[in-house]
Formats: sequence, C-alpha cells, structure tokens
Amino acid sequence: MRKLIAFNHVTLDGYFVSASGGFSWAQKGNDDPEYAAFVAENASGGGELLFGRVTYELMASYWPTPIADQHHPSVAAGMNSMSKVVFSRTLDKASWNNTKLVKDDMVSAIRKMKNESGPGMAILGSGSIIAQLAPENLIDEYQMMIDPVALGSGRTMFQGIQQMLTLKLARTRTFNNGKIFLCYEPTS
Repeated sequence: MRKLIAFNHVTLDGYFVSASGGFSWAQKGNDDPEYAAFVAENASGGGELLFGRVTYELMASYWPTPIADQHHPSVAAGMNSMSKVVFSRTLDKASWNNTKLVKDDMVSAIRKMKNESGPGMAILGSGSIIAQLAPENLIDEYQMMIDPVALGSGRTMFQGIQQMLTLKLARTRTFNNGKIFLCYEPTS
C-alpha cells in the first residue's frame, strides 16, 4: 500500500496561508544550509505530488520557470520531474509536465491510488484536500514545518474538518533558522 503524507509550512499561530492566500513568509530562513539541504533532499526523493486546483496553479506558475531553476535548481528539477495529480472539478487541463487531472470523486480516486503499487504520495498545500481526506483516514502522516512567524489571520490546513483528529508525534527536527519540522501519525 502506498503511503500518503500531507506537508505544509505552518506559522506559530497555526496558519498555512495568509488571509489573502499567500505564503511568501515560508521563504524566510531558506539561506540556512542545513535547511536548504533538507528541502533539496525532499524534492529529489521521488514520489507523486497531489494538489488541489489553487495550489497546483500556484506551483505550475513558478517551478517550470527559469527563475525557479536559477534560484532553486535542485528543487525545481525535482518538482518538474515528479509525477503530479491535480484534483479539480473546474480545471479544464493540466499543462505542467507529468500531471494528471482528476475531476471525479477524489476520495475514491485516492483510495484506489493508495492500493496501487508505486512510490509514496505527498499533498503539498491544498488544505481543502487535507480537510476532506483526514476524516476518511487516508493520510498516513501529517508533516509540518513550523515557521517562526505569526500572521494574526489566515487559513489552517485543517479548516473545515468535522471531527477531531487524534495524532501522535513520530519525529521532529530543529533547524538553525528557527524552523521546526514535526511529523505526526494518526492514532487510529
């Protein structure tokens, strides 16, 4: 069975995007060599990326560009070469290379994908997907990079869940730039 993780940067006050939907605050501290190596390793680790429409459009507008390649060459190479799936009822086509568009029942599609052979899968951003999949017990790990900033308002990655999730801490890592990586697994 394929493993599904959800990964997001989260502020100290619990938001993964600002009230306007931005997350440029997550770029602070990227000059820390240990943290940069962690990011590059994750981006080159293979697997399949899962997105909702909003996150997909944001990622597809940046990672295949010369600017991304210039500033983050190893991350851009990984993001552009990995298989990607975008879940959207409104998107007509997915033009970023190696991307499949799924318009039907996302929960059923992910159940099927988890039972197929292949690499692990990761949801990046896409809080609405996380909120839909969490109660279905389809997410195996919740990975959060806690950034040392507070926004005062925004959206949480669990916004919209209808029941409490009970998680256990699986591992942590602290970086010199003040960011803290937390990994949680469902208890049930």
